[in-house]
Amino acid sequence: MSTKTETLKSRDISGFVTKYAIYIVLVVLVIGIAIYDPRFLSVNILRDILLQSSTRVIIALGAAFILITGGTDLSTGRIVGLTAVISASMLQTQEYGRRFFPNLPELPLIVPILIAIAAGLLVGLINGIIVAKFKVPPFIATLGTMVAVYGANSLYFDMKPNQSQPIGGLRSDFSQLGTGAIGTGSTYSIPYIVIIAIVVSIIVWIVFNKTKLGKYMYAIGGNIHAAVVSGINVNRYLIYIYAIAGALYGLAGVLEAARTGGATNNYGNMYELDAIAACVVGGVSTSGGIGTVPGVLAGVLIFSVINYGLTFIGISPYWQLIIKGVIIVAAVAFDMRKYMNSK
Repeated sequence: MSTKTETLKSRDISGFVTKYAIYIVLVVLVIGIAIYDPRFLSVNILRDILLQSSTRVIIALGAAFILITGGTDLSTGRIVGLTAVISASMLQTQEYGRRFFPNLPELPLIVPILIAIAAGLLVGLINGIIVAKFKVPPFIATLGTMVAVYGANSLYFDMKPNQSQPIGGLRSDFSQLGTGAIGTGSTYSIPYIVIIAIVVSIIVWIVFNKTKLGKYMYAIGGNIHAAVVSGINVNRYLIYIYAIAGALYGLAGVLEAARTGGATNNYGNMYELDAIAACVVGGVSTSGGIGTVPGVLAGVLIFSVINYGLTFIGISPYWQLIIKGVIIVAAVAFDMRKYMNSK
């Protein structure tokens, strides 16, 4: 009897560790760095980590839409760069000496932001049509748009009179989106960009868990053939999902330009790899059909803690890359093991 009880307890512990492994890893990372240097637990450090994570969270949530359907999106970073350049180019001060559009009147803040988000949505829509209608594998489809979007962005960025000069001189109301905060002082204040990331996360959680789109997204990723047989218009919903992801990348690009105070055509380079890595580490299955918003958030925070925390205690960036690589491979191996055991 005692042996049976011990076995059940062992299974309960194993199940708990498996279910909450990502959160355990995050807590262990924070505790380990804090033991080495207790200053890491200060409010300022937490604020900086959340600030750096905010745009990455929005990008990763967009990537999660695609991954859960069983696809992948390599155009992510280039969409971020395109929308950063579009928004920044239209939101410079009238007094700036090297304006991208010298004769452009001062527009309402929301107009360039919506234009940039719409540009991201359009690229996502094109991705969705290529994947859904032309049956091109997502990896190849988004690889093609990644290259094309970078080319289009570079042509736009190289237009006269700018001619590939970094875009600066951004309006204060735009910069406030990325650097402003609610509250008093730098310590006990909440940056606007963090609030935006939280709101986006809540909306995405609702979409994932409470809407028809979310239900169908998981069904498509779990078994696309069963989804077709059950009457789901797979092509239509894939197009919706890629378009939503593109819009999220667009929003992230706008916020990234506001946070850094400028933009170039190289913004967003390789962001897609960070987003996919955060999703996979956060429990989004590479086989599709599995993934949660809290998991994605934890995945982003893990990499932010690694980047910020290990730099904080003086560990070489090269070691950081090795640690990140090991975590990514371990997460995928663990995911594939679960997938094979479920077969």
